[in-house]
Amino acid sequence: MMKNAKYYPWLVVALLWLVALLNYLDRQMLSTMRPAIQIDIHELESATNFGRLMAVFLWIYGLMSPLSGLAADRFNRKWLITGSLFVWSAVTLLMGYAGDFWQLYALRAVMGVSEALYIPAALSMIADYHTGKTRSLAVGIHMTGLYMGQALGGFGATIAAVASWQATFHWFGLIGIAYAVVLMAFLHEKRPEMQASPVSGQRKPLFGGLKGLLGLLPFWVIFLYFSIPSIPGWAIKNWLPTLFSGSLGVPMSEAGPLATITIAASSLIGVVAGGMLSDRWVQHNLRGRVYTSAIGLSLTIPALLFLGLGNSVFFLVAAAFFFGAGFGMFDANNMPILCQFVSPRNRATAYGIMNMGGVFSGALITGWLGRSTDAGNLGRDFALMSVVILAAVIMLLVTLKPKSRDFQDETADASNP
Repeated sequence: MMKNAKYYPWLVVALLWLVALLNYLDRQMLSTMRPAIQIDIHELESATNFGRLMAVFLWIYGLMSPLSGLAADRFNRKWLITGSLFVWSAVTLLMGYAGDFWQLYALRAVMGVSEALYIPAALSMIADYHTGKTRSLAVGIHMTGLYMGQALGGFGATIAAVASWQATFHWFGLIGIAYAVVLMAFLHEKRPEMQASPVSGQRKPLFGGLKGLLGLLPFWVIFLYFSIPSIPGWAIKNWLPTLFSGSLGVPMSEAGPLATITIAASSLIGVVAGGMLSDRWVQHNLRGRVYTSAIGLSLTIPALLFLGLGNSVFFLVAAAFFFGAGFGMFDANNMPILCQFVSPRNRATAYGIMNMGGVFSGALITGWLGRSTDAGNLGRDFALMSVVILAAVIMLLVTLKPKSRDFQDETADASNP
C-alpha cells in the first residue's frame, strides 16, 4: 500500500507543497494586482482601503486559527486540507466576478476562514510522517511552497496586464479546484498510536488537553517568538512590492516580480540550509534548533534597516535576499521547536494558537503600513521593525531550553511499555 511505502513521507511533502503554493498564490495575487483592479473598483485607489482589504483576511484567518488547530488534532486532516483547498479556490474563482469593494471584502473574509484550516493540519501531518532526523528539512521544503506561491503571486500584475485581473482569478481558482480532486486520491492520514485514549480507544473531546497546553510556559515563549517576527514577515508579504515600486520609481508590474522572486529564492535557500543544519545540530545539542532559528532571525535585522533606508536596486535586492534567507531558517524550525515541548496530540492546536498570534500581528502591521504609505513613511517604518526582531532573538536565547529532541505524551507512553 502506498501509505506504507518508504518514500511516502516525502510524497506527502510533495503533495502538500503544491497546496502550500496555491495557499499563498491565491491570497498574494491581490497585493500586486491593485493597480489593475482599481481601474474597475475605484475604492482601491486609497492605500488605506487596500490595507483594510488585506487586513480583513488576516483578522478572520487569525480568529479561525485556534479552532483550525483543534480540529486538526481531533479530525481527519486529509479532509480538512482537501476541503480547505476546494473552498479557497472557489473563492478565488468568484473574486474574478466581484464588481465592487464590498464584494471583494466579503470574499477575502471567506478566504480567511478556509485558508486557516490548512497550515496547522499540514504541518502536524508532516511532523507525524517525519522523525527528528528529517523533520526540519521536511517542514522547510514544505515552506518553500509558500514562498513559491508568494513569488508567483508577484506575477499577478503581469498576468493581469496581459489578460485581465478577472481572468487571473478565474484560472487560478479552477487550478485549485482540480488539484483538490487529486488530493482525495493520493493523500492519506497518519496518526501516532498515542492520539487515541489509552483507556477507551476514543479520541479526546474537542477541547481536551487545551488547559494543559495553555499552562505550559515554554509554549508561551514560542508563541511570542513566533508572533513578533510575523510583524515584518507579513509586512514583507503585503507591502514589499509597494516599497520596491516607490523606492525605485518603477511600475508595480516590474516591482512585484522583482520583490517576490527575490524573497522566494532566498527563502528557499534559508529553509533548506536551516532545515539541514537544525536536523544535524539537534542530534548533538538539544538547543540546536533554537540556535539555528536565532541565527536566521538575526539576519533579518540589518536586512530590514537596508530595506527601509535603501533606494537602489542593489541595496534593496540584497536586503530582501538576506531577509528571505534568515526568515526561511526561522520558518523551517517553528514546528520542530514546538515538537520539543508539546505532545503530538496537541501540536496542531498549539500551532493554530501561534498562527493566530502571528496573523493578528500581520493584520495590525498591514493596516498600519497602509496609512504609513499614504503618509509617505513606508521606508522609515520598515527600518523600525528591526528593533522588535532584536527583542525576539534575545528572548529566545535567554528563555527556551528544551529537554528532549521530540516530546512524547507520557500517559500514552506509559500505556505502551
